[in-house]
Amino acid sequence: MKNRILLDSATLDLLRLQLTNWEVTPQALKRLYVFSNFSEAWAFMNRVALLAEKHDHHPNWSNVYNRVEITLFTHDRGGVTELDAYMAAEIERMAFGK
Repeated sequence: MKNRILLDSATLDLLRLQLTNWEVTPQALKRLYVFSNFSEAWAFMNRVALLAEKHDHHPNWSNVYNRVEITLFTHDRGGVTELDAYMAAEIERMAFGK
C-alpha cells in the first residue's frame, strides 16, 4: 500500500514535472479529461472506479457528457500523499492507454 504521509514541497515540485496536465497543490491534485463522447467518458470512469476500489482510495469527481473532472487528496490527511500521486499517474495511463 502506498504511503499516506503528506508530501513535502520538494516532492510536490517533482510531481508537477511528472504530472504536467494536472494542477498540483498541497491540498489536491486536479485534472479535467475531455473525451469524444459520453460513452468514452463513462468507460474511463469505470476503469478509474475499479482502481479506486482496489486501493480503497476514491476520487472526488464529476462527469458532464464527455468531460470528467477528477480531484484527488487523502481526506483523513487533509492533503496530497504518495497514494494520490500514484493514483494520478495510474489514471493518466488509463486515459491514454499507456
